[in-house]
Amino acid sequence: MNTPYPKPINPSETRIGWIGIGVMGSAMASRLISAGYSLTLYARTPSKSLHLQSLGAQLAPSPSSLAQSSDVVFTMLGHPPDVRQIVLDPSAGLLAGLKPGGVIVDHTSSHPILAKEIFATAREKGCWAVDAPVSGGDIGARDGKLAIYAGGDSDVVKWLSPLFDVMGRVTYMGSAGCGQRCKIANQITVGANLVGLSEGLVFAEKTGLDVRKFLEAVRGGAAGSMVMELFGERMVGRDFRPGGFAEYMVKDLGMGVDVVEEGNEDVVVLPGAALAKQLFSGMVANGDGKLGTQGLITVIERMNGK
Repeated sequence: MNTPYPKPINPSETRIGWIGIGVMGSAMASRLISAGYSLTLYARTPSKSLHLQSLGAQLAPSPSSLAQSSDVVFTMLGHPPDVRQIVLDPSAGLLAGLKPGGVIVDHTSSHPILAKEIFATAREKGCWAVDAPVSGGDIGARDGKLAIYAGGDSDVVKWLSPLFDVMGRVTYMGSAGCGQRCKIANQITVGANLVGLSEGLVFAEKTGLDVRKFLEAVRGGAAGSMVMELFGERMVGRDFRPGGFAEYMVKDLGMGVDVVEEGNEDVVVLPGAALAKQLFSGMVANGDGKLGTQGLITVIERMNGK
């Protein structure tokens, strides 16, 4: 298999397109601009792109027109239906405009089946697709320390490595859809950690402990985790600004708990993930779906009368 282009990726020649400029997407796109790449954006609300435009990004009128002028297009969207529309719309989607050899990299936490469909459709058009969801939150996006889980063709992922290296550390997980499967497993693990951290903090406070001393005391032991490092102080300081929205955790955990992939009759029993999904659903029901995932502590607090 030939890589999409015979020449290596290079800031002066490789044209980048970007769709999805929320908290995470904006930080990731900014890093690529800072690394010297020329970026073209598509935004349904153009005013949200003013910061990136001030850094030198150009604005395209539609996904298909953005794709026409790009070698690699990144997407960082909210939900699988958004990905389907932006990528697969037959008249205005990315694959309607992407030239043969072009690559779509989807950083959205989406469904493995959709990732496989996009890969197959891209190959029919002589293009490539990589599903590459990320973990690390807004801090990881800003600092270029995201964990990136890539599914698709291994040679294409290797060719893309200079771009991934700007944003974090990529791990090739396997064929199309494997990146998304890894992200779902990641969220199952993170969700359980957030439940435990929330309950530990509520218990510590209820029993009269200084919660900051509690964090300091346990962070170096078996209870310590990256979740604690990222979110412990934010929980204590009531900083619920989103790195990732709580409502997205409901989506991600739901893909693990509720959905069985086509052609696979195996059912995975995930009681912890099911509980975490219920608790995050409680956040959404309380009107807090747009808070960061660390806001899960508010659900445990409400259950304890606070």
